[in-house]
Amino acid sequence: MLQFITNDKSSVSVVDQIKGFISGGGRWVQVRMDNASDEEISKVVEEVKPLCTEVQGFLLLHNRVELAKTLDVGGVHLEKSGVLPSKARLELGPAAVIGVSVNTIDDIKAVRSLDVDYVAMGPLREGYLFDSSTPVLGFDGIKMLVDEMQSLEINIAHVAAGGISKEDAVELLKMGVNGLAVSDAIACAADVKKETEEFLKIIKPFEKFKDEA
Repeated sequence: MLQFITNDKSSVSVVDQIKGFISGGGRWVQVRMDNASDEEISKVVEEVKPLCTEVQGFLLLHNRVELAKTLDVGGVHLEKSGVLPSKARLELGPAAVIGVSVNTIDDIKAVRSLDVDYVAMGPLREGYLFDSSTPVLGFDGIKMLVDEMQSLEINIAHVAAGGISKEDAVELLKMGVNGLAVSDAIACAADVKKETEEFLKIIKPFEKFKDEA
């Protein structure tokens, strides 16, 4: 699974980032526009929501629970310091997708009973999407979280996040993560569509293996 996190530092507009990702075969978009107004985000969603619906994709908002409800998108991704997942679930209902950023096994334990759909483990390396106070996990840290989840029988889907490139994908997927959450590598690529296709090509064998397991 590949989730794309939009990036307002890119020279490519957020709308064009999403269009390129979808045309490249991507189906899971997290709209992250930290410094944008609700009105600005609404305009983006208005333009791309029909495209996501057409391909049966997921469209999530970053942290904006009330706006996600107003715009009737697929769900939200929450930071640890944001709205509680339990409150987001009450607001958005049982069908919404709710993801949470995590950095430690205690973070994961804290949400294991809160009806979240996935956790995003990170950051793999430093990046502007993560608070500078959040410890960088690296490959070893993410592997440790995957192993601890397995030993504690915490069965929440888990994706790796934070500065991930194509060169990182195979190592992360071999660790047992269920997918990758990618921002810069796609949003800032010379060709967003092509970069998405290349990521999906790398991921596909691991999804096939999982289906057969």
